Amino acid sequence: MGKKVQCLLCPFKCVLDEGERGVCRVRANIDGKLVSLVYGKPAAVHIDPIEKKPIFHMLPGSKAFSIATFGCNLGCKFCQNWQLSQSNPEDNKSYTMPPEEVVKLAKTYRCKSIAYTYSEPTVFYEYTYDTSVIAKSKGIKNVLVSAGFININPLRKLAKYTDAANIDLKGFTEEYYRDVCFGALKPILKTLEILAEEGVILEITNLIVPTLNDDMEIIKKMCKWIYRNLGSQFPLHFSRFYPMYKLKNLPPTPVETLIEARKIALEVGLDFVYVGNVYTEDGETTFCPNCNNKVVERYGYNITSYNIDSKGRCKYCGNKIYGIWW
Repeated sequence: MGKKVQCLLCPFKCVLDEGERGVCRVRANIDGKLVSLVYGKPAAVHIDPIEKKPIFHMLPGSKAFSIATFGCNLGCKFCQNWQLSQSNPEDNKSYTMPPEEVVKLAKTYRCKSIAYTYSEPTVFYEYTYDTSVIAKSKGIKNVLVSAGFININPLRKLAKYTDAANIDLKGFTEEYYRDVCFGALKPILKTLEILAEEGVILEITNLIVPTLNDDMEIIKKMCKWIYRNLGSQFPLHFSRFYPMYKLKNLPPTPVETLIEARKIALEVGLDFVYVGNVYTEDGETTFCPNCNNKVVERYGYNITSYNIDSKGRCKYCGNKIYGIWW
């Protein structure tokens, strides 16, 4: 009988027999050692606008060198990247790209950041971490786009090299996380608190799925939690759902629902609230919380006006705007 190993990366804490893989599909017990099957093997490599992540409060208009491997430790029924997240690495094509090569390519293509994105960077943790350390030493920023289902110790270690993060707060009940995402809410909330403590530029995305997590009272409760436990300055993106993966039977999120959610978040006291995946008036605009002037206007992934000075202050009133702007 081979030696068992336990993975302590995420809250599942998988105990694996010889040859067995974790929930994520990409971490395995091989010869009594826990091994990543996707280290240095991204399945997706792209150059994206930073706004696509979405990250609105770090270097608007810049490019992010984006990488992802196969695998995820959640199983969201609405996943738009399910071909990556729900696949085994041996079943599909990937590239060979060690951390040094990722950083070299990011510099070659003049990307100001590297984004660990699309699937779930938690499950390719070692690859993310090693790349982040090198990138940081070369003056390239690191962006984590994640569901946030990760344990405290590895998160704090990675946060030291993470400049910005967008965490999917997929819903605000344990039932939703259990039934729709096959995870749990409590660890996500802890992730948000830790990233805020660690000084990472933190943004949050909530995908509103019709009939499943569009109860405005629960959305209001979520916004109040963010306000009380994190602060008013952390941007919140309400994102439009489109029929996808295992939820093709549901309609797209009504635009009115997104607008109402944004209104609630602003009334609760959040400073920066956005609407994504669909155009709405001012849904992509950054307003100064002090004077309410438009400091960054966007149309899609394009910046159409920019009124933040070199010290990160509103050009109209001098108020400091949360983020990294220059």
